[in-house]
Amino acid sequence: MPLVVLPHGGPFGVFDQWAYDEDGQVLAAAGYAVLRVNYRGSGNYGRAHLDAGAQEWGAAMQDDLTDATRWAVESGIAQADRICIYGASYGAYAALMGAAREPDLYRCAVGYVGVYDLEMLHREQSAGSRSGRTWASEWMGARNTLAARSPITLADRIRIPVFLAAGGQDLRAPLAHSQRMERALKRNGMPVETLYYPNEGHGFYTEPHRREFYTRLLGFLSTHLGGAVAK
Repeated sequence: MPLVVLPHGGPFGVFDQWAYDEDGQVLAAAGYAVLRVNYRGSGNYGRAHLDAGAQEWGAAMQDDLTDATRWAVESGIAQADRICIYGASYGAYAALMGAAREPDLYRCAVGYVGVYDLEMLHREQSAGSRSGRTWASEWMGARNTLAARSPITLADRIRIPVFLAAGGQDLRAPLAHSQRMERALKRNGMPVETLYYPNEGHGFYTEPHRREFYTRLLGFLSTHLGGAVAK
């Protein structure tokens, strides 16, 4: 089947579980296999698994998603030439990093309310409080190491279509992340679609905006993978 890899947000301590998931259901109903991965750093698997994600943004945490995607192909679940990656928040970061690090693995990428410049995120986390600075240093790493793990500085490696969606009132993943990612992709001649709502935050919550987002999402995926569009 065509496959959508769906990394969860967070990233640390959050985990996917065997329960109803709206995005997973929407994608499955459109004809896609959906792969959800509790990469290292996820919760629910013990302290060692959680700690293994520390300072591994774009590195070992990303490798887990890549390995799982390749497993799905080798297991006969997914078609190797019909795979996209889509996520929100940290999942959006992972989607764009997947596109940069594995340009031959994915056919498209979708970032929803994402962060793409880790140096900027480190500054944002560190500005508010001492605990924020500590968290950024312990879980993200030293600020001067993060450019090499930021999709915005790796845009020249991305060779697939991208869809970005974000809200202008988002305090966790400010709109500037998406706008700068968009500009970086366009500078390198990559096709990018966008959906920005100035009055939405970290996620779209009004029904018209949600309908528009999922309509655009399914249309984008259909163009590149061949699944169903919204009715």
